[in-house]
Order: sequence, then C-alpha cells, then structure tokens
Amino acid sequence: MDAAILVKDVAIIGAGPSGLFSVFECGMLGLSAVVFDALPEIGGQCTALYPEKPIYDIPGCPEVLAGDLIHNLERQAAPFGPEYRLNQQVVAISKESGFWNIRTSQGVVAKVSAIVIAAGGGAFGPNRPPLEDIEKYEGTGVQYMVRRKDDFKGKNVVIAGGGDSAVDWALSLAPIANTLYVVHRRDKFRASPESVRQMEALSVVKKLELVVPYQLKSLVGVSENGQMSLKGVIVSSEEHGDRVLTADVLLPFYGLASELGPLADWGLGIDHNHIIVDPYTCQTNIDGIYAIGDIAAYKNKLKLILTGFNEAALSAHAIRKQIYPLEELHFEYSTTKGLPSAA
Repeated sequence: MDAAILVKDVAIIGAGPSGLFSVFECGMLGLSAVVFDALPEIGGQCTALYPEKPIYDIPGCPEVLAGDLIHNLERQAAPFGPEYRLNQQVVAISKESGFWNIRTSQGVVAKVSAIVIAAGGGAFGPNRPPLEDIEKYEGTGVQYMVRRKDDFKGKNVVIAGGGDSAVDWALSLAPIANTLYVVHRRDKFRASPESVRQMEALSVVKKLELVVPYQLKSLVGVSENGQMSLKGVIVSSEEHGDRVLTADVLLPFYGLASELGPLADWGLGIDHNHIIVDPYTCQTNIDGIYAIGDIAAYKNKLKLILTGFNEAALSAHAIRKQIYPLEELHFEYSTTKGLPSAA
C-alpha cells in the first residue's frame, strides 16, 4: 500500500476520451486531478478495442484514428500534471469532513473534494456469438477487436454484425483484405446512413460482399501445432439455406457486455447500467459525485464523444463552484488565458 495519501481536488474514474478531457477542463479552472482506470493503459475502449478505427465526428478533425485521438487528449491534459493510477479499480468510497476518501484494488488511497465518473459502460467484454468451440479459435481465427489493420492485409475476412463497428471496419478493411464478407441477419444496418451507403457502394464494385440475410452457424478449421486454424465460416438463412465462406479471420461485432462493478453499490441513481445526472451540471443524486460520457444519462442524451467533452466542461465548472462557493469565477477563453508549461 502507498505510504502517502494522494490529495487532489478531483478524482476521475475512467481514462477514456471524456475522462482525459475532464483533466483538461478541470486544469483550466485550477483544479488538480488524479485519474483511475481498471485497464493498464489510458484510452478506454479507444485503446483497448479499436485504436486504428477512424472517427469522423470530432469537431475540427475530418478523420482521426481512435488511438491518435487518445494521444492528443493526453498531450492536451499534460500541462496540468495529472496523476494516472492504472490497472486498478476504485473499490470503496466514503465521505469525511467534506472530503471523499477513495481506496483502490491496489491499495491506493486518495482524498478529494469531488469525484467524476467517466467509466464509459463500466467493465466491459465482447458479446460472443453462440458458436460451438469458438473459444478454441479466439485470439487467432476469431478476434473481437482490430488492434492493427495491417494484420488483416491479404486475409480472407468475415465481419459479423450490423452496427457502426461492423460497418466502419468493413470500410477500413475492404481496401486491404483479400476477400471481405459482411454477415448480418437483416438487409437493414443500424449504422450511420452515410457509412452504410459507402459500404453498399463497395459491394456494387465487388470490393466486399454483403451476406444478408444470414446468421453465423458454425466454424470450420484444422488443428495446426496445437492451435485451431480457421478455414471457413458456415452461415445459414431460412430463405437460402447454408453457405460456407472462406475465412482466415472472423470479426464478430455484437457489442459489449458491461457491468458497473463496485459503482453499483455506491447509492447512485442507476437506470439500465447508466447513472442519472442533472444535464446542466452532470451531478448525480449524491452531492460531490458527477458522471460524464457514456455512463451518464438524462433525457434526450446523445451518446457521442463530443457530448462527453461538453459534459466534462459542465462538470468542471460545477465542481469549481462546489469547492469555491464564495469565489467569483472570472472565466477566460483559452485563447486569452493560455496554458501552463507542461509538467
């Protein structure tokens, strides 16, 4: 256990995009921060699941890879000297004399005035398709994320799913894969209409094939050096029967299974694994605890990274008012205020 207690203004739980931008927004208001995350690296899902996935709706960035976005957010926060405590969960909180005491799974103890929960969907893992012996192929023939696009160059790839991840990766991998199939149980996709349009255009010119309406049925492979090597994916359709797709890799994008973990026991207002907040301050039902990003919920909430950025700013201003209730804030734009030198 650390000998010293960390003393900061704010504890940020979650080092994804919203959490990292929260460091910046707090820093601009003179608030110090410590950031906790259960993953060994900062970046949340952007780092763990799709660092090379392009993101198109960040203002001022027509296209940015998820990993590059995290790198830039880290650089943006750096002048304010955040302290990162990774690979550990916040397992207990208590309030004493107006301060929150925090304890992590690694025995780190912190004392803060406010807590910002930016934990995305909580602890997460992929939803696995119910295919016999799928675990024998995981990590090689079956992968739930794309860490490096070049790993799929010249490969026969089957993507399964109908959401944004499936469609976005179809667009990214089509130029480099040998063959690319997109399997979905319906002919309608739940992704961005423009992305779907681009994918359908690629299918017209035979850069990929839309295998609809089909569902995954089973895997075909052989044992090589004690490891199952994927050779094909069998898909089925009530209308067209079974079909075998040649495949080196199956990428099932069926979303993430998530759980709140210890957060669920803190007395927060929770609805369907989301924390209810005031949309004007992002404060939860507990004074001094705020939630931002995908884990925060309120009426008409848009689940976008840019929404999380806005919530980071709202909560930072609310926290400053909470900590310094009698001190008038003479807010300055970053263009006039500037930044401190990087720590």
